[in-house]
Amino acid sequence: MSKKGFIFDLDGVIVDTAKYHFLAWKKLAKSIGVDFTESQNEQLKGVSRVKSLEKILAWGNKTISQEEFNTLMAKKNEDYLSFIATMNEDEILPDVPKTLNYLIEEKQPISLGSASKNARTILKKVNLYKKFDAIVDGNDVSKAKPDPEVFLIAAKLLEIKLEDCIVFEDSVAGVQAANTAKMVSIGIGEKNVLHEADYIFKDFTEISEEFLMDLIKRK
Repeated sequence: MSKKGFIFDLDGVIVDTAKYHFLAWKKLAKSIGVDFTESQNEQLKGVSRVKSLEKILAWGNKTISQEEFNTLMAKKNEDYLSFIATMNEDEILPDVPKTLNYLIEEKQPISLGSASKNARTILKKVNLYKKFDAIVDGNDVSKAKPDPEVFLIAAKLLEIKLEDCIVFEDSVAGVQAANTAKMVSIGIGEKNVLHEADYIFKDFTEISEEFLMDLIKRK
C-alpha cells in the first residue's frame, strides 16, 4: 500500500475555534471603539495576530503606540485562551474522528499544519493529540500562509514527498499554501470561497472512505 501524508489545519477543519477568535477580537475592538462585522471577520481567518490587529485599527481609522499595540495583542490572547480553556470533545467538527481513525487504520501518516500557537493545547483538550504523527503549529513557523512553510515542515516530519501530501484547509490562504507546495488541496467550507482547491466539501460528513482510498492510491 502506498503511503500519503495527510495534513490537517486546525481552526475550522478539526474544531471551530474561529468563533472564539471572533469573540476575543470583537471584545478588543469594542474596547478601542471599533466595530467590525462578521464579513470583515472572514478577512481575519488564518491571519496572524499582528496582521489582524492592523486590519482592525485600519477599519476604525485608529493609530496607537507600539506599546499599546503589544498590550492589546496580549489581551486578545488572554481572552482567547480563557474561551478555549472550556473546550472538550463536543467541539470536534462532524466526522473528523471517523476520518482520522480510517487513515490510522490504513497506516497513513497524519500531521497537523496550523498557524495557531495554541494548537497542542486545543488538541489535548479535545482528546485528539495522540492521533497525530507530527504537529506543526505557530511556534514552529516564521512565515504565515499563503507561504507553504507550515506544510513543507509537516511533509518533512512525516517523511513524505510534497506531491504525495494531501491538505485539508478551510481558508483561502491555506488552500493557496497547499497549491504552492504542489500538494493536493481539499477545501472544507463554501465552494464560492475555496474555489482554488482541488476538491471542496462542506464538511467531513461529505467525505467517503472510497474518496480517501482513491487519494491513498493516487499515483
